[in-house]
Amino acid sequence: MPEGHLYPVAPRPQLINFAAIRGVIFRQRWLVGSVIALALLVGLVVTLLATPMYQAQSKVALKPYGQYVVEGQDVEQGVPSSQFYEYISTQIEVIKSRSLAETVATNLNLATRNDFLGKDVDEGRAPGMSDEQWLEAKKKMAVSLLVGSVEATSSPENWVITIGFRSESPTLAAEIANAYADAFVASGSSSTIESNRYALDYLLKQIEETRKRLAEAEQVTNTYARKSGIIVQQSGDDENPTASTLTASNLASINARVANAKAARIEAEQRWRAIQNLPAAQLPEVQSNPVLQGLVSERTEKSAQLADLRQRYNDDFPQIRNLEAQLKVLDEQIERSSADIKATVRNQYLVAQAQERALASELAALTGERLVEQDQQVELSVLDREAQALRDQLKTLLDRYNQINSAANVEPDTITKLDPAVVPGSPYSPNLLTNLGLALVFGVALAGLLAVLRETLDDRIRSLDEVEEKIGLPLLGHTPHVESRDIEALGTNRFSALMEAYSSIRAAIDFSLSRNRNVIQFTSTQASEGKSTTAVILAELFAGLGRKTLLIDADLRRPSVAGLLDIERPKVGFVEVLLGHVELEAAVVKGVHENLEILPVGEIPPNPVEILASQELHDFIAKYREEYSLIIFDCCPVLGLADAPMLARLVDGTVFVLEANKLPFGQARSAIKRLVGAGANVIGVVLTKYRALEAGQAYGYQYEYYQYGRDKKAR
Repeated sequence: MPEGHLYPVAPRPQLINFAAIRGVIFRQRWLVGSVIALALLVGLVVTLLATPMYQAQSKVALKPYGQYVVEGQDVEQGVPSSQFYEYISTQIEVIKSRSLAETVATNLNLATRNDFLGKDVDEGRAPGMSDEQWLEAKKKMAVSLLVGSVEATSSPENWVITIGFRSESPTLAAEIANAYADAFVASGSSSTIESNRYALDYLLKQIEETRKRLAEAEQVTNTYARKSGIIVQQSGDDENPTASTLTASNLASINARVANAKAARIEAEQRWRAIQNLPAAQLPEVQSNPVLQGLVSERTEKSAQLADLRQRYNDDFPQIRNLEAQLKVLDEQIERSSADIKATVRNQYLVAQAQERALASELAALTGERLVEQDQQVELSVLDREAQALRDQLKTLLDRYNQINSAANVEPDTITKLDPAVVPGSPYSPNLLTNLGLALVFGVALAGLLAVLRETLDDRIRSLDEVEEKIGLPLLGHTPHVESRDIEALGTNRFSALMEAYSSIRAAIDFSLSRNRNVIQFTSTQASEGKSTTAVILAELFAGLGRKTLLIDADLRRPSVAGLLDIERPKVGFVEVLLGHVELEAAVVKGVHENLEILPVGEIPPNPVEILASQELHDFIAKYREEYSLIIFDCCPVLGLADAPMLARLVDGTVFVLEANKLPFGQARSAIKRLVGAGANVIGVVLTKYRALEAGQAYGYQYEYYQYGRDKKAR
């Protein structure tokens, strides 16, 4: 790509084509306006004929967390904050429910009230229906009317539900709205009390079941303990009770006694070993024995008496012999007592040793029994834990039962009536503004649907883009829609939008054909599309540039060039020149515009196709091609006629004139197909009578260039 060369960027496709929407609205404005006006009229008539309905409203406040007076009221726990709006929605559905409607119908006895059911309600009674059956049928009718007329709404900003009821009677509407509020409040309280009662019944069943299970568990535990010979003893105080088996207690006791016996044996053994080899008289126990001390003292005293007597008497003295005998007895007693004391220490050691052995043997036996009992106690503890768990569960159930039983008839006050309904002073419906608004919306929707349907079925060329998209030919230009009475005035004003548009078309044609290819034909699909006007104005514009131009009226069926130029149609014209009856100079009209000569149609021939297909026309074009700078043929329309295709083979280029918003593009495409099939060089399309508003564009935007030229001229 050469440096600095810029290519045009394709426009980004729009999600919503507002220009197309504006065009549809403008083109279908009468349909849209008529449908909307009719919808508004229907809405007005329906509003005037509708029966006035009154709506009364009462308000109730919700307290989702409740106010608990006593413990046990909180059977229904408070609603979590994340689910509160679901809770409100649930309460609204409760208000709209059939069960609450049945409660209201029963409270107000609506089954017997003709002011609610209607004065003619008894006429609908079926033959043979009993009074009870008819009363039940009317109650169902009342419930259905209540369900269909009640509404409940809430706001996300508060915890208040508004209950509304609609009726033809304002008094009845207020009465039923209040009855609904009262029934809803009562249903909330009764629901809570019913929940408590249900909880009590449920707890009673659980308590009985738990008691049975506990009894079975305790029986199994006791049976296993009996079979295993496990005796559990309770000890400690009431606050810290402890339990142990008899074997464990005995083992602990024996173990303590063994330890004590061992200590006693060691002590006795040490005592005995300390005195084993000592004379009995030297033993501390002997020396400290009061009996022996008494005997020793007595012996000392007797020995002193004996010594005293021996100083005076000989050994045969009876008293001396008596004292010697006493001393001998005392010595024997002292020796025997000392030996006894020493023997006692030894005996204590032997006894302690024997006791230790006996207790150790008992300890070994109890230890074996305890090991076996420990294995059994594991199973017993499992059974005991199950029983204890059931005891705890039973205690919890009993405590909860007592709490709920004390609060069973206490209302938690979670739903309260906030505002009672008052008798409405004005009807709720019909609402004129609302109905007209709905009618307007419906009318706009219906009008849009019909407009789109018409647009779908209508394939006429309306916009500039559609020319190339649907026809497949380049657009040479377009002219604005101008009323026929204004064409002459605008045609003389070279700065008018019409003339500026034709000037643009003239330039496009000039660039499309070289100067040596200077024979052009103007044709269209059918009549009255502006081809003759286009040919005349473009001929004048080319002549205004100094180019010698010949405008030939080749429409041999309905010639119109002379009429457009406001000249009298001559006796001789194009046909006579072709047939050689007159020379061209005698037939052309001059003076209409400088450099412009006009060859109109004189007498209308009976055979236009043969004339346009003749060799004379071929020779005519070849003869005057060099004499004129531009030759313009205004030919007849294409559809249904062979004139334009015949002439298209002889000219250098064909300009196809198409009126906007008139013909289906299928017809225009068929006409162009005929021209191309005949060998025509269709250089482009001129779109005439273009309405910018019908194409969805603003008129000022479409012709801003031309208006800019006018403003510049004015300045």
